[in-house]
Amino acid sequence: MKQLIGRKMGMTEVFAADGIMYPVTVVEVQPNVVLGKRTVEKNGYEALQVGYEDAKAKSLNKCEKGFYAKAGLAAKKHIIELKGDEIYGKNVGDTFGAELFKAGDVVDVIGTSKGHGYSGTIKRYHHHIGPKGHGSGYHRQIGSLANNGRCNNRVIPGKTMSGHFGHQSATVLNLTVVESNAEKGYILIKGALPGPRKSLLTIRSAVLTQFKKPSVSPLIDRTPKAPEVKEEEAKKGE
Repeated sequence: MKQLIGRKMGMTEVFAADGIMYPVTVVEVQPNVVLGKRTVEKNGYEALQVGYEDAKAKSLNKCEKGFYAKAGLAAKKHIIELKGDEIYGKNVGDTFGAELFKAGDVVDVIGTSKGHGYSGTIKRYHHHIGPKGHGSGYHRQIGSLANNGRCNNRVIPGKTMSGHFGHQSATVLNLTVVESNAEKGYILIKGALPGPRKSLLTIRSAVLTQFKKPSVSPLIDRTPKAPEVKEEEAKKGE
């Protein structure tokens, strides 16, 4: 298994050479820098401590400045631990990026879902709304809290009620990589990903067994090419 950190930039659509249209999410992948290693002997588990995006020195405290000075690396805004047998061979100071994944790979994407604040049951759990007319006084209330005669001295735990909605870890499984471009630093993943735009994502190899690997057609190359200069025109110019 392998993992890397990216940033969700938004959705678009791309076309393959055979005419297939893929709805994709663009994930920006800047270099993931290895800041430290966790080992079984010292920490009880294996992981890589990875930094993402450069940070200004004035935003660091003394502990953070000492940490980066000891490693001899530039300061990073985000530090996340990644696991994966295929990346444990990296050493402190090494970098990796979009080249870890290729078109056709099946991945899981972990992010933080969009936050909706304090929400009622209509929005949070899709409860039915009450009658809107004819003098009804019930519109968006929570409804009955009766427990069908069981333990009526309290509300049984697990009752769907209003409260904080969203802004929690969410994982979408078995998504397909449509394109991976290490030079330009992006990955196109088919479908929607959790979280708002500009939010951080962790992309990992799919943990569920894939009985049939999805096929992805090569995309149309829309890179503008330099205009060809004819020999006759070149001679005239001379």
